[in-house]
Amino acid sequence: MEISKTRISKRTDRKTNSVLVETINLAKKNNFLDLAKKLSTSTRLQSRVSLDKISKLKEDTVIVVGKVLGQGEIEKKIEVAALGFSEQAKDKLSKAGCKMSTIKTYILDKKKLEGVKIL
Repeated sequence: MEISKTRISKRTDRKTNSVLVETINLAKKNNFLDLAKKLSTSTRLQSRVSLDKISKLKEDTVIVVGKVLGQGEIEKKIEVAALGFSEQAKDKLSKAGCKMSTIKTYILDKKKLEGVKIL
């Protein structure tokens, strides 16, 4: 279901995390409405994704709307953007040669979300 920029703005008004609000506004400004919609939902609904799940994906770039957990192993080099990373996940991703960033940084660097899996 499509969501309007106005609806996303109303959801953003209730957020207290300034970094999250900036990320939502940046996604909305760049017309990444699906990403902005997922970011603007309740923080309790944000996903916690293990490295096992990320490793099984076909895409080379993954955006996790939530936290990446260190459970499992990663076998391939991928680019992961997330709201947060556990210490164990950071260690395993860096040892595997993966690129890690925050969602905000990823949006600033990339202007398109082609070939990106949003979890």
